[in-house]
Amino acid sequence: MLRKIHILLVISLCNCAAFSQNADSVTFVNTKWNKARIAKKVRLMTHHFSTKNLFNDNQNISYVEIKNTGNYPAFDIANEVKELKTTSAFGKQHNAILALNGTFFDVKNGGSVDFVKVNGTIEALNRTEKNKIRARHQKAAIVINRGKLALKKWDGTDNWESNLTDESILVTGPLLSLERVEERLDSSAFNTDRHPRTAIGIKPDGKIILLTVDGRNANSAGMSLAELTKTMKWLGCSSSINLDGGGSTTLWVQGFPDNGIINYPTDNKLWDHSGERKVANVIILTKKP
Repeated sequence: MLRKIHILLVISLCNCAAFSQNADSVTFVNTKWNKARIAKKVRLMTHHFSTKNLFNDNQNISYVEIKNTGNYPAFDIANEVKELKTTSAFGKQHNAILALNGTFFDVKNGGSVDFVKVNGTIEALNRTEKNKIRARHQKAAIVINRGKLALKKWDGTDNWESNLTDESILVTGPLLSLERVEERLDSSAFNTDRHPRTAIGIKPDGKIILLTVDGRNANSAGMSLAELTKTMKWLGCSSSINLDGGGSTTLWVQGFPDNGIINYPTDNKLWDHSGERKVANVIILTKKP
C-alpha cells in the first residue's frame, strides 16, 4: 500500500512539473511584446512579466531580432586587451547600432579570460585554472565572418580555437543548444542558480537573437541556464549560447532613451538603467562590415 502511495506521489509531482512547464511556454508564446524598430532588419522586443507568471516569478526580458542577410547589418567584436569599458562606451566608440556585453573577463586587472580574435588578430588566450582544465565558458564560441555570425562547439582538442580559420572569434559559454540539440548542463550553482543572463541565439531562417534577462531584483528574478535554454527555444532558436551575465548583462541601442541602455543592469543594485559594469569586450552591430 505504501509503495502504491509513493508511486502516486511521484506521478503527481511529475504531472505538476509538466503542467508548470507547459503553462510557462503558453505564457511566453502568447506574450504581447513591446516592439520598436531600431534600424532596417533590426527590431527590439521587451516585456516585463510582472505578475510572477514566468517560472513562478517576475522576469524582465529584452531582445533584438536581426535579419543577418546581405552586407547590412554586420556583426563585429570590440575588445580591449587590458582596459575595461561599459558596453555603452564600446558601442559609442565604434558608432554601432547596438552593443551586447561579451565574454568573461578579469575584473581586477582587465582583459578577457577567454580566447578572443578580432579581424584576424588574436587579442586574448584562454586562461585556465591551475589544473589546466577548461572552464565551462571555454567550450564554445561565437564566430564572425564578413559580418555574419555563427556558433561553434569545442571539439575536445587543446588548440581548438587557435586552429579555427574564422575572421573573428569570441570563446564563451556554456553552449545551450546546437542545431536543435540541447546541451547537457552540469548541476553547478553557476548553471542552476538564477542570475541576470545574456544570450545569443540563431533561428532556422538565419535570424539572430540577442537577449538579456534582468535579475537580482524583486522586479526580475533572473534565470537558471535551464530556464534560459527554454526561453531561447520558445523564441524559435535552434542554436543558442550563454555569455557573461550577472552585473555584466547589458543591452545598448544607439539613440534610445536612458543613454541607450535598454535593460536594468545590476551593478548599482537599483532598478534603473544606470548600473552598467565595465567589461572587456562586446558584440556590436554596425552598418557595414
